[in-house]
Amino acid sequence: MLPFHLSETGSSLLHLLPVLGAALILPGIIDRTSTWERICLFAVAIVLAVRYIWWRGTETLAPVGLTPDFVASSALFGLEFITTLGTFSAFIIMMRYRDRSDEASLNYGWWGPGRDMRVALLIATYNEELEVLERTIIGAKALRHVNKEIIVLDDGRRDWLRDFCAEQEVTYLRRSDNRDAKAGNINNALKVLSERDEVPDFVAVLDADFVAHRGFISRTLALFHDPQVGLVQTPQHFFNADPIQHNLGISRTYPDEQRFFFDHLQPSRDAWGIAFCCGTSSMIRFRALMSIGGFPTESVTEDFMLTLTLQNRGWKTVYLNEPLTEGLAPEGLKEYITQRARWCLGLMQIARSSLGPLKLNNLRLRDRWSVIDSVMYWLTTFAFRLATIVFPLLYWYFNITVVDARLPDVISYFGVFYLWTLLVQNMLSRGTIVPILHDVSQLIGAWPIARAAVVGLVRPHGHPFSVTAKGGDRGRIIVQWRMLGFFLALLALTIGGLMLGIVSDRFAFYDAGSGKGVILFWTFYNLFVLAVCAIACVELPRRERHVADSPERLAFVTEAGSRRLWLTSLTMDTARLRGHTYPIGTEGHVSLKEVGDVLAVVTAETEDGARLRLLPTPDQRTALMLRLHATDNTPGIVNVRLSALVSDVARRFSFNSRS
Repeated sequence: MLPFHLSETGSSLLHLLPVLGAALILPGIIDRTSTWERICLFAVAIVLAVRYIWWRGTETLAPVGLTPDFVASSALFGLEFITTLGTFSAFIIMMRYRDRSDEASLNYGWWGPGRDMRVALLIATYNEELEVLERTIIGAKALRHVNKEIIVLDDGRRDWLRDFCAEQEVTYLRRSDNRDAKAGNINNALKVLSERDEVPDFVAVLDADFVAHRGFISRTLALFHDPQVGLVQTPQHFFNADPIQHNLGISRTYPDEQRFFFDHLQPSRDAWGIAFCCGTSSMIRFRALMSIGGFPTESVTEDFMLTLTLQNRGWKTVYLNEPLTEGLAPEGLKEYITQRARWCLGLMQIARSSLGPLKLNNLRLRDRWSVIDSVMYWLTTFAFRLATIVFPLLYWYFNITVVDARLPDVISYFGVFYLWTLLVQNMLSRGTIVPILHDVSQLIGAWPIARAAVVGLVRPHGHPFSVTAKGGDRGRIIVQWRMLGFFLALLALTIGGLMLGIVSDRFAFYDAGSGKGVILFWTFYNLFVLAVCAIACVELPRRERHVADSPERLAFVTEAGSRRLWLTSLTMDTARLRGHTYPIGTEGHVSLKEVGDVLAVVTAETEDGARLRLLPTPDQRTALMLRLHATDNTPGIVNVRLSALVSDVARRFSFNSRS
C-alpha cells in the first residue's frame, strides 16, 4: 500500500484529467472566432484563477507576525495577486475577436471612380544603413496605389541619403535639430505637407527598416469607408529571426515574441474598440491627424498616445490583421531589450500624462481600461518573473518558507488553473505559448524592463530617447557577458541551494506531501529556464535569410547544359541549389521567378548541391528585392509544431555543449 501522502498526491492528479480530456476534444470543435465560445473558455479560466488565488491567500501564507517568513510570503502573494488582476483583464479582452478582412474586401475603392486618394508615405530614419533604407524605399515605390508620394525624413542629415533619394525620385526632408525624436521628425513633415496647395488625404508611417507589401495602401484605405475611422493599424511581421529565436536555433519552429500580440491580442482589442497604433505599418487620415495637432510628444511611445489623442477627439483606431508589411527585428539582445524597455517607459509616461486613465479628459471608460491593462502588464509581468527565480533562493539559503502548501493541493489548485489556461491560450493562438520558452522571453529582459516600469511611474520624464539599432555586422559570435553573468549567477545560486538541500537534513524532502516538494519542483523548473536564458546570451553569427523562403524548381544553365534543380535558399546575394553538384568557379545563369536569368558563380560545394554567388544587374537587383520583401505573403512562423521545436532546442543544447 502506498503511503498516505503519495496516495493523496495521486488522487489530486485525477483533477487534471478533465483538462487533459478537454485538450483532446476541444481543439476539434472550438471556433476560435466565436465570441460566445471564447467567453465560455475564459470564464472557466477566471473561475479557476479565483479559486486558486483564494486558496493562495487563505491557506498558503505564513502566520501573521513580524517574521521573515510572513514578510516574504506576503510580498510574493501581493505581487502574484496584482499579476492575477492583470491576467483577468487580459482574459476579458480575449473573450472577443474581430477579423476585418471581409470588410476591407467589401469596401475596396469606396471613394468611387474618378478620384484616387492622395497618400503620403513617411519613412522616418536616423542612423540606418543604405542597405536597410534601400529595400524600404524601393518597396514603397512598388506599391500598387498610383497617387502616392514617398517622403524620407532624415534626422541624421546625411548627404549620401539625400543623393540616393534624388536618384530614386522620392522626396527628401531634413530639419535642423532632433527635437522630440521620431514624433518631432514626423511633425516637421506634416507641417510641410499642410502648407501645400494640395494636402494628402492619408498619411502612412513606415519605419526605416519596414517594407510595405504591394497591397498595403489599397487594403488599409478600404477601412476608411467609416468616416469616424482616423487610423488603421496592421501587424508587424519580420523577415529575420529575433535574438531569442536565432540564439536558440528555433527560428524555423517557434514564432517571434510579438506574434501573440499582433495575431491574437490586437484582433481581440479591436473587437472591444481599443486596438492601438504601433507606429510603423499604420495608415492615418490626414484631417484627423491635423485635428489633434500632429503626433503627440508627451511619451516616447508616441504611437499608443496617438490612438488615445485621436479617441479623445472622437476618432477611432481599427486593426486589419493582414501581413501587409515586413521589417527587421532587433538582431542583438541589447537592442531587443532596449526597445522593450522604451515601450515600457512610454506606457508609464502615458499613464502620468494628460490622457492618463485617472485624468479629466474625453476618453471612454474602455480606453482608460486599455491603458490600465497595458500598465499592469509592464508593471507586474516582468517583476513577477524575477520573483519566481529569487523567492525559492530565500528558502534554500535562509530557510524562509514563501509558499506553505502541500503538493497535492498545488496540483489541485494551481495545476488545474495553469493547465486549463495553457490549453485555452494555445487553442486560440495556434500553440504559440510554450512553457520555458515563454518564460525565457520574459525573463531575458525582466530586470531592465521592471526597472523602467518603476522609474517611469515615479519620474516619467527626463529620460533620453534610445534608438533601436538595426543592421550592422552580425557575422561573428558575440557574448553578452553582463547578461550572461547575471543568469549564470542565478543559476549557480539555484544549484548551490539544491546542494545545500542534499547535505543538510533541515530540508527533508522525503515528505512529498509537504510544501518542500513544491520548492523542489519550482527549483528544478528554474534551472531549465535559467540554462536556456544563459544559452540565449551567446549570440550566434547571422547571415541574411528570408524566413518565408520555400523550395522551388528552377533552371541552372552552364556550359555543360541546363538542369532543373531545387532552390532551397535565396538572399540578395546568394542562392543554394539542391540536386546536382558543381565544381567551385562554375559560371551560369539561374532563372528566378519575377527576376529573370541572373548571372551566378558557384562558390561552394555542398553534399547534394552547390552554393552560388548572384551577380544581378541593377534592374534585377530591384526585382529580387521586391520578390523577397514586397510580396503579399506571411513571413515567419505563425504556429508551432512541438516535435520539431523540441528537436531544434535539443540540437542547440548539443551545439552549446560541444562548443
